[in-house]
Amino acid sequence: MRTTTSSQRHDIAALRPPAGGGPGAVAARSGVPATAAGPVPGGARRISLPGDPRAAATAREFVRGALADWTAQELPGTEGLAGRLADEAVLLVSELVTNAVVHAGTAVELRCRLDPGADPEPDADPDGPDGADGRGRPGVVIEVSDHHPARPVRGREGASLSESGGLGLLLVGAVAESWGITYRRAVKTVWFRLAVAAPGGGGRPELEVSFDDQMLQRGLRAAELLAPAVRRTTPQRHSAADWINPGALSFLAEASDLLSGQLDADQVAALAAQLIVPRLADWCAVWLYDGSGGHGEAQRLAGVWHSCESRIDSLRTALEREPPVMAGRGAPVTGSANNGSAVSWPWPQEPSGYGPGGAALACPLVAGGRRFGMLMLGRAGLMWFPDEAVGLIEDLCRRVARAIATARAYRRQERISQVLQRRLLPRGRARVPGVESAVVYEPREGAWAGGDFWDLFDAGDGRWCFALGDVCGSGPEAAAVTGLARPVLRLLARDGFGVAEVLDRLNKTMAREAADSVAAVAAAVAAAGAGAEAPVEIRDEGEQARFLSLLYGEIVPYRGGSGGARCTLASAGHPLPLVLGTDGAVRVVAAPQMLLGVVEDATYVSESFDLLPGETLLCVTDGVTERRSGRRQFDDEDGLAGALAVCTGLAADATADRIHRAVHAFGPTPPDDDLAMLVLQAAPRE
Repeated sequence: MRTTTSSQRHDIAALRPPAGGGPGAVAARSGVPATAAGPVPGGARRISLPGDPRAAATAREFVRGALADWTAQELPGTEGLAGRLADEAVLLVSELVTNAVVHAGTAVELRCRLDPGADPEPDADPDGPDGADGRGRPGVVIEVSDHHPARPVRGREGASLSESGGLGLLLVGAVAESWGITYRRAVKTVWFRLAVAAPGGGGRPELEVSFDDQMLQRGLRAAELLAPAVRRTTPQRHSAADWINPGALSFLAEASDLLSGQLDADQVAALAAQLIVPRLADWCAVWLYDGSGGHGEAQRLAGVWHSCESRIDSLRTALEREPPVMAGRGAPVTGSANNGSAVSWPWPQEPSGYGPGGAALACPLVAGGRRFGMLMLGRAGLMWFPDEAVGLIEDLCRRVARAIATARAYRRQERISQVLQRRLLPRGRARVPGVESAVVYEPREGAWAGGDFWDLFDAGDGRWCFALGDVCGSGPEAAAVTGLARPVLRLLARDGFGVAEVLDRLNKTMAREAADSVAAVAAAVAAAGAGAEAPVEIRDEGEQARFLSLLYGEIVPYRGGSGGARCTLASAGHPLPLVLGTDGAVRVVAAPQMLLGVVEDATYVSESFDLLPGETLLCVTDGVTERRSGRRQFDDEDGLAGALAVCTGLAADATADRIHRAVHAFGPTPPDDDLAMLVLQAAPRE
């Protein structure tokens, strides 16, 4: 007899809180409560996991590592922690952590401890909790806690196996020796206990957990897929599903990890085929829609895989001649034929022959109500695929479809970002007579669009203008400010305005934009407070006007080929520019002034200096000066000036490259902000 919480009735009884459980604790009616075990040799292992898709993989590695470590220490009761018990523990932890991440959306606490068990009474019932069911034997107790106890636990009767569905507590109840749920004020803990196999290798008794017919037909037979071959005393029936090994559910969990790491749809298709062949089928093919999968759009054969590589070409030829077409293409995804359910398909015929006949399945790749393609697979020697295999294949195809949807979304975002960056940044930098230039522009990793920008252009009348700016914030709102600032700078410079006048006019433009935003919000709040309909929509924080730090200047090369140039510039809330002399001395060549867009009537002044032959002007954004390594910043104690000083004698390109490498080497992780640098170097006298 197995003591479990009923996963179908989802019974939870209010009991007296266990010792140390704290006020308000309620425990599920089952086995040993999660807080009941005392100290054991080897202690317990605990880890905190972030609420993201990688939590399940980290949890699996943690549990395997803990069990392996205890086994290596030869602690009492650890003789049976390897093998099947470890696989079951990893599988259940993976499912529970996934549930917590998907449904609670909070960080997850995972605790794993050894339970030494208890000696059974001499007259104990062999079928009782201290008998053959394992309560008298050592075991491992694992607890998975999240911080949103108001959410229900998956596994209720009638739970839908939708695209985002899973096995939940059904699997725990089928596999664990005992399990339960403990509620506290702000924490919900699901725990389970797995007992070490009895000496002599005796198997576990017949499970008393019942599943409905739909679950049996759709691959939720956890006891069948995971139990050892000696479960029953009566002879077992052998079926065509024997080639589905006991690791089927672990296979799905690992497949999700592999698929989620791919950001290209064709790579997802190729990986899916390799996961299926030869484990589930002898061959597999994946068709994809390049567009929306609407009416009239043709599928393309994205990948073909065969257990015998010499037969791939003939299989591809046969499949390309008669691609699968399922009814209802272009219509809303409804009905069993279009919601991701697999259907039997004729075995492809190829005169040259790529293998004997067998069973074939076609399964649409559907995620989020959209069809992304079709997966077809076949296994020789079968009349049909057993129901357990069909359910497993459908589950895998849902995961493949979600991975393809994620990869497509990533590619769309990447294309948008690339197009936007091309429009926001200059197509090239102007060539200034007698002055070498170099630019480094690096958006932060994963950025939708960078908030930094640069420009170097010919303003006419023998003047060349340069700019290096940084919009406060990031994303599309910051990109919108960049799209405003750079064209305005060019327009004002080519109209003959000087450096200070350009900053004055750009500041007024941005300040008025900010004032308009504040006035719009104030009017909306006042109108809403008076009960009238707000005349304008209140903007989100991300939509408010952004401020801009800017280093802007113009450079005029000396006439007559004597070398050097006259430089005039101003810094509005920007890291100050540095000049490296030919003797290795570094000096600051501007004074700090107000950010653009803060005060409308602010007045800006410019400063002029001679950039002598061989001298180098360095302009950077705060992604360089504020690069962090622990509590230190790159520019602490004049770090940027020191890095520039060692560039004495280097050309402009080499100077930019050395400082760029120094910034990256400063911290152990990639920079968390955009990086931009502009280097201008007056050509040395010949």
